[in-house]
Amino acid sequence: MARRLGAVAPKAPLVLVSALVGREAAALGLRLVSGQAGLKRGILLSRVQRPGLALSGHTDYIRYGRVQIVGGSEISYLRKLDRAARAAILRKLCRRRISCFVVTKGLKPPRELAEAAEARGIALLATSMDSTAFIKQLSTFLDERLAERVHQHSVLMDVFGLGVLITGDSGIGKSECALELIDRGHRLVADDVVEIKKMGDSLFGASPDLTRYHMELRGLGVINIKDLYGVSAIRLSKRLELVVNLERWESGREYDRLGLSNESVDILGLPVPLVRMPVAPGRNVALLVEVASRNQLLKERGYDAARTLAARVDAMIRRGEA
Repeated sequence: MARRLGAVAPKAPLVLVSALVGREAAALGLRLVSGQAGLKRGILLSRVQRPGLALSGHTDYIRYGRVQIVGGSEISYLRKLDRAARAAILRKLCRRRISCFVVTKGLKPPRELAEAAEARGIALLATSMDSTAFIKQLSTFLDERLAERVHQHSVLMDVFGLGVLITGDSGIGKSECALELIDRGHRLVADDVVEIKKMGDSLFGASPDLTRYHMELRGLGVINIKDLYGVSAIRLSKRLELVVNLERWESGREYDRLGLSNESVDILGLPVPLVRMPVAPGRNVALLVEVASRNQLLKERGYDAARTLAARVDAMIRRGEA
């Protein structure tokens, strides 16, 4: 049984071309050759495209949102054309909606390409890296930044190596539970707001830059976990593998006593195991979260205590021993 995680707002993924020449992309070694106005254009897909057939005039398959790679093969082909033909083809290519061009291997871009890109407001970038290595590195860079993501009001902890998202109503004690877990030797990823992004078939959580390492506790205010407990008490990101939802204890309400119901919650289209944890005076919630985490690790290794016990009881009934 799966339910959708509430209070989340998806973000439309987009990377500006200007990010490719920013500090965070320094490893790509890109420099702007022409078309500075094109730095405001967007990149929508991590998969790059090589113009290939478009250099012969068939440009219909060029789609906006992908980086166009101009490598040795493309430069070699363009050099074989006379100047008028080269200029005409590149002007036609640049009339398409193109995110940007990147010339690899330290090759000098054809003057006609620089002129056509400048005229159409398309950024022309260059790198000294080989095409294969550059494409791999660029795809990794864009995969991370174009990942579908949401922000969730919750706490993310690394408990026994398991990424545990602690959710619940405001004031129910999520941060206090997390603080006790930190005191027990576990690590904080994010408090209050968790940025969750989808990478392939996995979900990863991290803290927004502004609140990283910080925690807000009623009565104490804002504290810095890294300063108080050291670097061993924090980590920057963690794969999300379990959701523990803290719920106020309601007298007379039936709660799962055996653990046979395998609930999950939907986050960005992926199911994540869900444990509902009733909160009441006298319950050590941090200890229960630890046990829930250990139990989930056992389930991932193929052992489910509740189902094993249920199977033994069923076997006894069939044998007439119960």
